[in-house]
Amino acid sequence: MIPFVNLQKQRDFYKNEFLEAEKEVLDSGCFIGGPQVDNLEKELVDYIGLPDLQAISCGSGTDAITIALMALGLKPGDEVIVPDFTFIAPAECVALLGGTPRFADINNQTLQIDPESVRSLITDRTVGIIGVDLFGQCAPFEELRRISDKHGLWLLEDAAQAYGAKCGNQTACTLGDISITSFYPTKPLGCYGDGGAMFTRDSQLAEKMRMLANHGSKGHYHHEILGLNSRLDALQAAILRVKLRHLKDELEIRRNNACKYDELFHDSNISHKLGDPIPQTLSPGNESSVAQYTLLAQNREKFIEILKGIEVPYCIHYPAPLSEQKCFREILADKTGNGPVYTPNAHLASTQAISLPVCAFTDVDEIIGRIKNF
Repeated sequence: MIPFVNLQKQRDFYKNEFLEAEKEVLDSGCFIGGPQVDNLEKELVDYIGLPDLQAISCGSGTDAITIALMALGLKPGDEVIVPDFTFIAPAECVALLGGTPRFADINNQTLQIDPESVRSLITDRTVGIIGVDLFGQCAPFEELRRISDKHGLWLLEDAAQAYGAKCGNQTACTLGDISITSFYPTKPLGCYGDGGAMFTRDSQLAEKMRMLANHGSKGHYHHEILGLNSRLDALQAAILRVKLRHLKDELEIRRNNACKYDELFHDSNISHKLGDPIPQTLSPGNESSVAQYTLLAQNREKFIEILKGIEVPYCIHYPAPLSEQKCFREILADKTGNGPVYTPNAHLASTQAISLPVCAFTDVDEIIGRIKNF
């Protein structure tokens, strides 16, 4: 059986490096913070290549969003615009802090947040915008920045799926006032548990986020603000440092795998027999981390039956827009009186989007061969 993400093969490939890194941590007796975490934060910035950027590690990508929102001063009643077609975390964190998520529609080809929809949602209660780099491609941050500057809003980049991606001559994790990423195991750069990081060039925001991630403290038992317990384990940092050394090569393989799929699905004869799936469009100038290889299938059920028959794994991201989730419908009905704005492209994507294996240790040639044989 082909795994959707082949973490075991990746571990086998770097086994000696992992064992050495893990032994170093276990022998050190330093399991939270310490040199491994400090070195990881430095290496994350070095990889991106902006000397004035600061990386602050934390316990998960979701924690990273929460801490970033706290640092940006989100208050109960504030409205934040988020895409309607994505993982729950951005909107969930806004709501948990007492804010109101407002759901923007997406572009029906790139699947990224639609700037025109963002403009239509701005009110006198709007304080910020969260752009999500969905499936590894950067959101349209140049346009989002123009909107945020015009209206005096902060801009948060959720690059949970996109560390290593590029937007023109800029790099993911540098596109917001604060940017975040996730080290969940299946991400292009993932550890063996939960982990995350925040990035900013604002030294005051960086200092505040470090405090927030450590119970609001700069030192032992001196707490200046209320914070969280969200610290990265040294063992996870050591694993990430090994993987980071190989990330450039892995991303190149992911992109080559995506090109192979593109060639397959742009063959109209093959595509028609599969239910006409159309690959997610890559915006000109963007370079994706290809966290997933995602298609829009007009007849998704037919495509799924074919994939099952030839034993090719797939994933559905995401089966319902966030505005249709019960928790948000209740929040919006209570705070706005009329529920969310309808988002036709997000609703359509939730019925059509389907992802195929694409990681550096997936035999994409085998998958393509099975599809062609079908």
